[in-house]
Parts: sequence; C-alpha cells; structure tokens
Amino acid sequence: MTHNTAHASQLIRRGSQEIFDAFVNPETLCQFWLDGASGPLEPDAEVEWRFKVPGVTDRVKVTRFDRPRNLGFRFSDGMEVDITLEFLGGDATRVGVACRGLPEENLLASATDNVEGFSIVLCDLKTLLETGRSANLTRDKAELITRQMAKTGGG
Repeated sequence: MTHNTAHASQLIRRGSQEIFDAFVNPETLCQFWLDGASGPLEPDAEVEWRFKVPGVTDRVKVTRFDRPRNLGFRFSDGMEVDITLEFLGGDATRVGVACRGLPEENLLASATDNVEGFSIVLCDLKTLLETGRSANLTRDKAELITRQMAKTGGG
C-alpha cells in the first residue's frame, strides 16, 4: 500500500469536543458535508455515507476514535482519513486532515482533489460552527461536479 498523503487544515473557533461531535453526529455532518449517513461514527462502526453529488455513496469504517483529539476512517477504496484536533486555547482549535493511500496513478490530481475537497469541508464546518449556518460550500461544489459529469458523460 502506498504512503502518499495529502493534508488540509483549518483553525475553527470552537472547542475540540464540539468539532469532534460535528464529525460523528449524522445530523450535524449532513449540515456541512453529506446528504445522508446510515448512523453515527463510533468505535469500529461501519456506516454508509451519501454525498451531495447525486448517486455517490461509500461505506466508511471507523479506524480510530479518540474523542476529542483524533478520528480516523477508511473509505471502501482503501484511502484512510485521519482527523486531528489540537486545542490551541481560548476558543481556537486546529483541525487537520491527512488522506493516506492516494494512488500512484494520477497522484497529483488525486492529491489536489483531496486537498480541495477537505478544505471546502473544513471551511463549511467552520462557518457552521462559528455562525450557526452552513455556507453551502460542499453543496455548491457538488453542483459543479454534477454539471461537469453531465458535460463529460459520467464519472
């Protein structure tokens, strides 16, 4: 297995517990990232996620669950995601995402897509937690992806 890794991070002005809970609670997760989740993330859970791009789903297996510091999961294609939360004091938490196991083939495109995608997810989460409303960043990115797929005739 490859060790190719892409990273994204964001400072969110909330405590690490609140941020961690946003990733594991399907109701909150669907406000900033997904369209649906079959259940909450918890130790050793395996859940199905429905993304905002129509027809895109995946099974996610929780690989690490250390509330409120670290959450890890693996997508069905083998890519592993590690979310780390570092409380910086006051109301600030650094949220880091590492995506491991990017394919050698089209590595640059895959890394770019993952950094862009997780940056959008983190920015939408930041907006949701700091203002109480999603900026609909993931929804709008999903619309762009859907339009591009329609132009090119599929996925």
